Amino acid sequence: CQVMMDRLSRIEGITCPKPQGAFYVFPDISSFLGTSDGDWSIRNSVDLAKYLLEKAEVATVPGSAFGADNHLRLSYATSLDQIYEGLDRIKEALGNLKG
Repeated sequence: CQVMMDRLSRIEGITCPKPQGAFYVFPDISSFLGTSDGDWSIRNSVDLAKYLLEKAEVATVPGSAFGADNHLRLSYATSLDQIYEGLDRIKEALGNLKG
């Protein structure tokens, strides 16, 4: 959990409150809403989840499924190597989005 929160905090534009349980983090992705990479326009958490699946090959759950459209849900129930790889891919993909 702490590793994932630390890595997420290094991605510009993401804030991540400490999880209240389970094995998920729920970072705030508000700063990416209204951005685009030229091909994709990110209007909501569903758009961003689809974008990350296509561009970063990382599965996330849109926050809209939990009534929080400015968040994504990410699981940390996997190996540290997979967490590092996935978050590196997310960081790279998010770096291509411009306001």
